[in-house]
Amino acid sequence: MKSVRDMDIAGRKVLVRVDYNLPMDDNQRITDDNRIRATLPLIHYLLDKRARIILASHMGRPCGKRVETLSLAPAARSLSELLGQEVGFVHDCIGKEVESRVDSLGEGEILLLENLRFHKGEKSNDRGFAEKLARLCDVYVNNAFSVSHRKQASVVAVAGLVPEAAAGFLLEKEISCYNDSVKNPTPPLVAIVGGAKVSSKLEALENMLEYVNVLIIGGAMANTFLASQGVDLGASLIEEDLKDTAAGIMDQAAARGIRLLLPKDLVVAAAFDKDAEKKRVKVDEVPSGWMGLDIGPETAAMFSEAVGEAGTIVWNGPMGVFEMAPFREGTQAVADAVAASSAFSIVGGGDTGSALKVCKRADEISYISTG
Repeated sequence: MKSVRDMDIAGRKVLVRVDYNLPMDDNQRITDDNRIRATLPLIHYLLDKRARIILASHMGRPCGKRVETLSLAPAARSLSELLGQEVGFVHDCIGKEVESRVDSLGEGEILLLENLRFHKGEKSNDRGFAEKLARLCDVYVNNAFSVSHRKQASVVAVAGLVPEAAAGFLLEKEISCYNDSVKNPTPPLVAIVGGAKVSSKLEALENMLEYVNVLIIGGAMANTFLASQGVDLGASLIEEDLKDTAAGIMDQAAARGIRLLLPKDLVVAAAFDKDAEKKRVKVDEVPSGWMGLDIGPETAAMFSEAVGEAGTIVWNGPMGVFEMAPFREGTQAVADAVAASSAFSIVGGGDTGSALKVCKRADEISYISTG
């Protein structure tokens, strides 16, 4: 796919697939706008070219029906504030009203469409749905790396139905950073993988075994790996059905000469609560009924030492329940180590991006990915 830089877009209707699948609080306030900010360079470029800009995204999993709490209206308001100009919003993404709003767009104006997944045709890659999206524009630009692996209408079908299609700045940058960090890294390549569940990152873990020199596993997902080795972790979150899978990943790492690091100590609590009683214990000393909510200081020091030796760092997933201050120290220590490193560092967005902001280290990372 060619670059948007190679196209004549002056005055033309440009449909941009963005990823504004944003974290929201209970009052529908955006808690992390990194994905919106990541699209600003392309939007400013299109504005400078006096293009008529149509933005399309999904939000959550509404299963093909309208769900008010998954509306993209808050994203339109946030983008308006960031740009200092009004961003129009329409309560659907296809149909006569949408086409009318698009046709009335002036040069240098922006319209955000409603959640694509309010229509079943988006996830099923339905050609009819894609044709209705394609009718809205002269040019299609994919700027959503984080959904580009999905065979969905706004990503796949529409690209073959528009007069011209191109890659946006963010998609280009993500691919470049992926090549620099995984395909052609400065060794040693250290991957840090955390978060809650092995199941959510199983394919990523298996894929990393093809490239990494050191694999650090923290967060609640480390519990499943430890449990596969016979460690009793009390009431800690464990995916019992994936213990054999975790053991297999460890065996593969050993066979490939990959150094795989697991926690040696944990910060445990009597309940999942910021005010719960807590203490630091070795991984095989978790009291009955207690749960691990953070890596311990010995583990944090071990992980930080490995990070300090890296030539390239890839990090996805916090080391504990960083949202609660008493269980943030492990994530903070790793964030400090990554920030202090001279290695090229790429961090997966979502929870890890939010954690970096909380830890005040987001500005010291080479690249925070949206995918």
